[in-house]
This record gives sequence, C-alpha cells and structure tokens, in this order.
Amino acid sequence: MDNIMLIKNILSLIGENPGRPGLLDTPKRTLESWKFLFSGYAKDPKEIFTTFDSEGYDEIICLKNCEFFSMCEHHLLPFFGKAHIAYIPKKGGSIIGISKLARLMEIYSRRLQIQERLGNQIVQDLMKYLQCKGAACIIEASHLCMRMRGVEKQNSIMVTSSLKGVFLEQTKKGHAARNELMQLIKL
Repeated sequence: MDNIMLIKNILSLIGENPGRPGLLDTPKRTLESWKFLFSGYAKDPKEIFTTFDSEGYDEIICLKNCEFFSMCEHHLLPFFGKAHIAYIPKKGGSIIGISKLARLMEIYSRRLQIQERLGNQIVQDLMKYLQCKGAACIIEASHLCMRMRGVEKQNSIMVTSSLKGVFLEQTKKGHAARNELMQLIKL
C-alpha cells in the first residue's frame, strides 16, 4: 500500500470521505507536511559541529529563547515553546557559531519526541563534540496533547532542564554556574 492510500485510510478511519472535494489533495499535502515536520531524521547532528578556537574564552555561552516545535511521540500532536541552550567551553577548547545551537535544536525537534529526551540529546551532543566543561538545555513548552485532549489545561507549560558537566556538580563552582545560567535566562 502506498503512502497516499495510507492517509486516505486514516481519513476513512476517522469517519471522513477522502473522495470529497476538500480532501482530494489532503493525503499529498499531509505527506509534504510530514516530510518537513520530521526532516530531522534525515540530518546528522555531527555535521553541524564546525568548531572554532575559543581563544581562551571559558565562560557561559547561551542562546536564549530559541523557538521550536516538535511532535509528541505519544499522541502525534505538536508541542512548541522555547529553549535556552548553554555551554561552557574549556580554556583552549572549541566553540561553535551560535546559529549551530539553533540548528541542533531543529535537527532533534523535527522528529517524534518527548521534551525530556529532546533536551538530553542536545546536551549530550554539546558535551560529546565540544568536549566542554558543561552544557545545559532548559525547555519551556506547551503540549497540545494536554490542551486539546486528556486534562485539557490550556495554560500549562512544561519546563525541563537537562544539565551535564559543571552545571551538575554539587560544588561551589557548580552552584555558581547554575546560578549564573538561571540569571542569564531569568527563570
């Protein structure tokens, strides 16, 4: 069975007539939409990690309010919001262009996701490819699976934090890094 027929079957399953005029092109449009919404599967995050010498910079680098959208893997409904992505390069280590943090978010958010894993994947890649002192991703998102079904809470926002390296340390340095990050993003 081809993909167009699969979408037609879904339309029939929900009680629609896939042959009615308003739905004739819906299967094709749906597939085109999904190709974009799930384009992250076709991209390798490693490829965006073009690095530069940090030139001795070893303080927090943070991209605030990085807007994103994704699809919940449990209900195939959107969730969307903003992420605050940060890392601390090692002295003499590597940095990446700030747009690459947004690209990393796009690669992982344009897949079936859960918010917790999305943040973890971003942080793990920053640690792996930059060998940085610490990485963090704090995500604030609204989930349509909670707004449109289930508990139907219209104003709920889910906040998750994924922290690695110095941001997790239970030391004076770790506490200072977390506090500075929270001040930078004002949470």
